[in-house]
Amino acid sequence: MILVAGGSGFIGSAVVKRLLQDGSDVAVMTAHPTRSRPRIKGLGARMVEGDVQDAASLGRAAEGARAVIQCLTFPTFPVEKPSKGYTFDEYDHRGTERLVKAAAAAGAQRFVFCSGSGAAPDADKVWHRAKWAGEEAIRATGIGHAIIRPSWVYGPEDRALNRFLFFARFLPFVPVIGDGRQRVQPVFVEDVAEAMARAARPEGPDGTFEIGGPEVLSMNEVIRSALDVMGKRRALVHFPAWMPKLAGFFLQALPKPPLSPDAVDFATGDALADTASLRQAFDLEPRPLRRGLAAYLS
Repeated sequence: MILVAGGSGFIGSAVVKRLLQDGSDVAVMTAHPTRSRPRIKGLGARMVEGDVQDAASLGRAAEGARAVIQCLTFPTFPVEKPSKGYTFDEYDHRGTERLVKAAAAAGAQRFVFCSGSGAAPDADKVWHRAKWAGEEAIRATGIGHAIIRPSWVYGPEDRALNRFLFFARFLPFVPVIGDGRQRVQPVFVEDVAEAMARAARPEGPDGTFEIGGPEVLSMNEVIRSALDVMGKRRALVHFPAWMPKLAGFFLQALPKPPLSPDAVDFATGDALADTASLRQAFDLEPRPLRRGLAAYLS
């Protein structure tokens, strides 16, 4: 059995679908079984209860798993809600540490972690430091592992590019935070899922692998490419970052906050990847942006 934590989310669900194509026995771990059951059933996987905030629940969830894949994000991602423990450190660091210890204790042979490009112990942003700390916890267990660091992931269910495309359907322009010049290396979610599924195999390579698409583009170029694939012509209207940051300062107090100042930084930062080791270890060539977009937009 392969256990996928976060298997009902954006990247996790793509991983589950890819594993099922291989005929794997896939279980999706969820802390919210009532809410997640229809989604997991629709994917064709079975459900097990487990919560990375509750170490005691993870041993039961990992029982019988030969591989564990960690794709989990907190419910209000990327807006932190410290009062509920919904933070990068609690999930990407502490939660990953609890899960990999449970996986090792249960006898799992492989652990695959969806980290992020830019992960480093001295990174400026908390999300990069938390990912790094989660990686270190995995390395410390000695379990066979692959750490996959995606750059900027897009696909049918992403929360980034699809937000721009939503506006394009109803407005004569697309609002863009900042100047849109941040550099990203867009990678299709199915290519990330392919790498993670291969990494979970018994013969999967050990190590840390960054994954990104073959092009380095500005966010403006990404949005224009998507509009072109959709057959729409829209102007890009840029707003200074301080405006959504100011709104996020007040909105972050809501029970389910849609925005925070840090979330604006998360959405407007560079996201690049060095894919040389991934291409060598997995013999995988992520597809160009337009080909990925055409798979679900045209």
